[in-house]
Amino acid sequence: MNNGQTERYNEARNKPYDLDERTALFGEAVISYAQKVPVTPVTRRLIDQLVGAGTSIGANYGEADDAVSKKDFRHKISICKREARESKFFLRMLTKAVPELQGEAKDLWREAKELHLIFAKIYRG
Repeated sequence: MNNGQTERYNEARNKPYDLDERTALFGEAVISYAQKVPVTPVTRRLIDQLVGAGTSIGANYGEADDAVSKKDFRHKISICKREARESKFFLRMLTKAVPELQGEAKDLWREAKELHLIFAKIYRG
């Protein structure tokens, strides 16, 4: 992340209830990280999976926010929870494939874990 992204990211993390912004910034950070990963036969699929999972958290949160029923809301939140968990997994795999990017991956993994915990709590009600 560059300094501007880091500042916006930290601001969003200091406002834990602004999940729209927090999940959008996480998705942006995932994209920035993925662009740094060298594309090899091993990383190609992992990059695609990480970007898909990391960016869909915010998209599904927006869907949940516009849900037409409690059941629909709960379903969309469960997707957010699952995508956050998947983000953690693919960050771990990319760390194995590209150890030199471990520091940045660790910060993203921590945020994915927090998002997973938040969505798990919302899901449980």
